[in-house]
Amino acid sequence: MNKFRHSMSYDIVIVGGGIIGSAIAYFLSSNPDYSGSVAVIEKDSTYSYGSTARSLGSIRQQFSTPENIQISQYSFEFLVNAATTLQVHDTRPEINLIESSYLILATEDGLGQLKSAHKVQLDCRAPVEFLDKDTISRKFPWLNTDDIAAACQGAGNEGWFDPYSMLIALKNKSLSLGVRYIEDEAMAVQQQNKLVTGVRLASGTNIACGAIVNAAGAAAGGFAKLSQIPLPVSPRKRCVFSFTSAESIDDLPLVVDPAGFYVRPEGDSYLCGWTPSESDPDPDDFSLEVDYEIFDDILWPLMAHRIPRFEAIRLSRAWAGHYDYNSLDQNGIVGKHPDISNYFIATGFSGHGVQQAPAVGRAISELMIYGRLVTIDLTNLGYERVLSNSRYSEHNII
Repeated sequence: MNKFRHSMSYDIVIVGGGIIGSAIAYFLSSNPDYSGSVAVIEKDSTYSYGSTARSLGSIRQQFSTPENIQISQYSFEFLVNAATTLQVHDTRPEINLIESSYLILATEDGLGQLKSAHKVQLDCRAPVEFLDKDTISRKFPWLNTDDIAAACQGAGNEGWFDPYSMLIALKNKSLSLGVRYIEDEAMAVQQQNKLVTGVRLASGTNIACGAIVNAAGAAAGGFAKLSQIPLPVSPRKRCVFSFTSAESIDDLPLVVDPAGFYVRPEGDSYLCGWTPSESDPDPDDFSLEVDYEIFDDILWPLMAHRIPRFEAIRLSRAWAGHYDYNSLDQNGIVGKHPDISNYFIATGFSGHGVQQAPAVGRAISELMIYGRLVTIDLTNLGYERVLSNSRYSEHNII
């Protein structure tokens, strides 16, 4: 066991200062029932390489599990009120929330899953409409529906926003409430009697702590290994491509195609990407090099088939980012370690972390302050399922 000589001390140390870690910091520091100190360890204060700023920044209600739907319901409400909630003195943040909808298409093979998810959504009172083939063709005449059986479209509380602006708003509000942000990297964890007692940073600084949160995103699995905690979270690279089209579509929602691609408007341009299927190779990858062949060989032909107006398009820019991919069941891991009672985990969101951050931040803060989940029961997302290798799968992965 390593012995640290601590040079500073905080009640709670959050490892990872992206949107999840910053949301946790905000909900801790803004809660009148919590009076302790909070430090956030983030190795890149510019957020140039982190997942948040490279995210698509979209939010939807159309999930297949009740917990994820409830998370998004709260998160959307938080986004709507963010300018007021996260105001610091006279500065009101602008996150550029665009209210639109997701249109999730299904072939005959995927019809059962579409209907099953839609039932869960209705049970959670999410405003999602089921559309048959004729309705789709009438409502979206620019869409090729030859192989489409049905679709679901959000009727509210969906859209997209600026994830970087949201992150900075959470960070600035947290700073104003006394949270300390430290630009460094956690390299070692000290434990004693099944408790975390401190962390060592790359700079050589040692920090004592009363509790720790692993919110390290795509690096969370590696950080967990420092405490010999198995965590099936690793980086999966995803590329986003921006293009212009000779023919525009004025009423384009965020379209999710059964072939694995998505596309949505962004000003005068369009953004698109592709999610590999389970049969496609999808290795762990921390690189940020764009795979342009995905656009040329996969995306463009798929989009031109589904939306013929996109046969004449021009790629304008592209970037890559990382999912904190949970290989167990593609669902977030949110909770406390059952044996290390002051070790908390918030990661593995598999591409949904940005939209889920407000609700997840609130949930972790409740566990740390009250010792229980108060507002949304996220027990099924707890870490225990990792130890028992029990899946609680989210099927609507984009």
